[in-house]
Amino acid sequence: MDRAFASKFAKLVFLTVSCLIVLMYIGSRFFTHIDLALYGYMVGTVAFIGGFYYRFIAWAERPPTRLILKKGIKLLFRKSTPKTSVEHLATYRFIWHRGWYRWTQHVLLGWGCILSCFVTFPLVFGWMYFTMGDNGTYTVVGFGIDLMKVKADGIIAFLFYNALNITAFMVIAGVCMALYRRLKDMQARAEQTFVYDFLPLYLLLFISITGLWLTFSNIFLHGFGHPLMSVVHQWSVIVTLIYLPFGKLAHIPFRPMSVLARNYREHYGERQMKTCKVCGTGFVSVEQSDDVIAVLKQNEIEFRMKEGFHLAELCLPCRRKYRMSRFAGVPTHEIGIKEANQNAKG
Repeated sequence: MDRAFASKFAKLVFLTVSCLIVLMYIGSRFFTHIDLALYGYMVGTVAFIGGFYYRFIAWAERPPTRLILKKGIKLLFRKSTPKTSVEHLATYRFIWHRGWYRWTQHVLLGWGCILSCFVTFPLVFGWMYFTMGDNGTYTVVGFGIDLMKVKADGIIAFLFYNALNITAFMVIAGVCMALYRRLKDMQARAEQTFVYDFLPLYLLLFISITGLWLTFSNIFLHGFGHPLMSVVHQWSVIVTLIYLPFGKLAHIPFRPMSVLARNYREHYGERQMKTCKVCGTGFVSVEQSDDVIAVLKQNEIEFRMKEGFHLAELCLPCRRKYRMSRFAGVPTHEIGIKEANQNAKG
């Protein structure tokens, strides 16, 4: 099988797109429920798949990433994995420590985008569609199976009709919060760039506004401007899908990997902690410290100091003080006083 493809990248893209086509064939009842007006989203999705695998393989082939993925996958069935997955992928608890404002912003943006995908892509690929009977009820069909019947004027049907409008308002609120923070927060202003930090927000904002305009046009303008705006909205989604793997939004599909990293740190931290060579404080697991030293050596980077220890064997406070000593000529790392905020969260 490997000989049929020029590279691992080519094989993964081919297999993924092939599986997608098979699922489309099954879910749409042999391509009988495909909406050709949405074909642009299909093209954008295929482009996203290619970009995602290109970025993922380039990232995963790095020695530290390859090590974390290899060991993290072996620990995937830890008892703490479900809890870690919920905290990292659903509740964003790790952001709560940075403040309720940033947590709310990420919840609105994250879940607004995720729910939009859960609605859009099943419709695009024909995995879900609706049929209407003579008695004023809709039948929700998923992968060719009748899942449920809802009244056309009921609350559930209303939520189905307006799901993308609701998620659009969530994304707009999250983007506005993020923009406000980036305009007011001094640290963010010092570090941010237009292309990396602002462009993704503007793309999400444009998608949400053009999507809401389609509903506004149908309800209040009797469809005025709908054909043009539907094309504009579709192109905005396609451009964002193509851009997504290569910009800041790439952390969305990459976020599940954080569960593997958390399992790696927790598992080896429970076995044996590495004590700092200067102050004797346990700061990381022995496994992680040894892995850092091995990866640096693999990249021909050597941080073994003349005092006989490796820089990776020092805790962060002592490491900072040791770096100061190299400039000042005074053994500041041997001073027992720690920074006042060394245990600060966030």
